[in-house]
Amino acid sequence: MAKILEGKFFSNLMKDESKKKIEELKSHGIEPALAVILVGEDPASQVYVRNKHLACEELGIKSIEIKLPTETSKEELLAKIDQLNSDSNVHGILVQLPLPKAIKSHEEEILNRIDPLKDVDGFHPMNVGNLVIGKPTLIPCTPAGCIKMLELAGIEIDGARAVIIGRSNIVGKPMFHLLMARHATVTICHSHTQNLADITRQADILVAAMGKPRFVTADMVKPSATIIDVGINRVERSADEIEKLKSEGKNPKPTKLVGDVDFENVEKIAGAITPVPGGVGLLTVAMLMQNVVRACELQIENRI
Repeated sequence: MAKILEGKFFSNLMKDESKKKIEELKSHGIEPALAVILVGEDPASQVYVRNKHLACEELGIKSIEIKLPTETSKEELLAKIDQLNSDSNVHGILVQLPLPKAIKSHEEEILNRIDPLKDVDGFHPMNVGNLVIGKPTLIPCTPAGCIKMLELAGIEIDGARAVIIGRSNIVGKPMFHLLMARHATVTICHSHTQNLADITRQADILVAAMGKPRFVTADMVKPSATIIDVGINRVERSADEIEKLKSEGKNPKPTKLVGDVDFENVEKIAGAITPVPGGVGLLTVAMLMQNVVRACELQIENRI
């Protein structure tokens, strides 16, 4: 059976690292601050913003929540970002996605308006370019958190064969560059890849990030491989599963979260695996906090 890479354990280690740096900054009169802009009333987005606020509160980062109405125009949102860019007491800026329909088509322009030194999501073209050339500044939180977890878990990246399923700008592509920078031999697969299972079976480290529930099955996995499941998919529970949980005295919801990996069967042959939920998602938030601290440090260096 695989070792379960629990997100809570590794996120706590990352939080401890952040706390030490935050205490050091505060001893010099600097309070790291994160501004999160939420446009509209999307329920899921409200939960995500709340979680980020709680994470900031836990570590001693100042949390600034800016709630704007659904009818906010692109120009109004850009003006708010400009205001935060020019505020030296704000070190990180995050625009919660998705945006309302009226301005969703302007998403790229809006995100690119954030000062690269305050871009704690790591999405600005300047930060992406720095990652590609091997001089990373602020890195997308999910892949950066995965790399941090591998390092903290003592899983060897140097010389490993790594395979990523999914080529998104948020996870797949930055993960490729982060693994390559640590001397892994990396293959990135996608919807046009042929003989996918033949490739994934060669992976010492397999990253699943394509958004398809339980897509990676046991026959696609090399024995003793490390499996990083980035997927978060909501699926319906079977009637049998609901009845079983009820017989155990539980009150199950009709749906549940699962990853892109068939956890139950892959766990039996993998060397290590992240669960869903309770895995990569917690690392993403912990890495966001580290990015806020890093952004604060970069801005101090830039002013000197």
